[in-house]
Amino acid sequence: MSYQVTLKNSGKAFTCSADETVLEAAMRQGINLPYGCKNGACGSCKGQITAGQVQHGDHSEKALSAAEETQGLALFCCAKPQTNLEIDVREVTGAGDIPIKKIPCRVASLERAAPDVVIVKLQLPATERFQFLAGQYIEFLLKDGKRRAYSLASAPHEEGPLELHIRHMPGGTFTDFVFGSNESGTMMKEKDILRFEGPLGSFFLREDSEKPIIFLASGTGFAPIKAIIEHIRHQGIARPISLYWGGRRPHDLYHDAQCKLWAQELPNFQYIPVISDALAEDAWAGRTGFVHQAVIHDFPNMSGHQVYACGAPIVVESARNEFVAQCQLPADQFFADAFTSAADLAKKTATPS
Repeated sequence: MSYQVTLKNSGKAFTCSADETVLEAAMRQGINLPYGCKNGACGSCKGQITAGQVQHGDHSEKALSAAEETQGLALFCCAKPQTNLEIDVREVTGAGDIPIKKIPCRVASLERAAPDVVIVKLQLPATERFQFLAGQYIEFLLKDGKRRAYSLASAPHEEGPLELHIRHMPGGTFTDFVFGSNESGTMMKEKDILRFEGPLGSFFLREDSEKPIIFLASGTGFAPIKAIIEHIRHQGIARPISLYWGGRRPHDLYHDAQCKLWAQELPNFQYIPVISDALAEDAWAGRTGFVHQAVIHDFPNMSGHQVYACGAPIVVESARNEFVAQCQLPADQFFADAFTSAADLAKKTATPS
């Protein structure tokens, strides 16, 4: 059985079968809705059901609470229709003409950037033309059928391999393989062949705006923001930019020198590193505390800004909630990509509609 889904704002409509999610159906028919993790953990695809009913699959309580669901909010990445629907969710413009592909690649290089971060570069086949928008991500297709998503740290105009920043999550099947800490002792090495699907995600610069930009990154959430900043530099975009990058200790800001170079080269660009758990031996003299609170301190009124945030779900969600509630940031001007790990997904709870 199929149902019709209508977008309240534009009037666009598409069909969705009872056994697929609203997001899956929209993507299949070229309707671009916002999304991030696609598994109910980040909340990027949240919207309002203005007519009709859905059934939710497993999802994180933080991404969609029971109270929000009672109010008619839904996560479209895990919501399946039970009736015809009318939904209120912003559409994403700019990514509709880029094909999503499954592509083989070869590991070109591995560079340890921090104790728990490796920069992986992937070489594509010589005949392959891979289009993407700065800030999007790819999903590795693993042999057991599972997928692992990583943001692209390289910008579309850059020649050469694709760049990823991968943090070690102990116990994670894929990152244990990357870092050589799995039970079998096997380790990712140069010339290994992998497969991925992409580009995916709606985390990219909205170039139809002239608003000042606040970038908020935690840990390897810096990767897609790096790509967007390199794209901004290449395009000569002159919007004021503030980059806040948070880590536990200074070595977590593994591209600190690059950020300082941007601050020297780009007009209207400022870089604010923030460390939460520095040790005495780090001799850290910069900003301390939670990175999103540093932004609030510096920008008590964000009503005229756009925010692009990427990192751990708790950082992104705290920023989203507090920027909107405390700093007058319009909710539709907060763009996010939240990293989700196996631990995050294990915390998901099924909440029937």
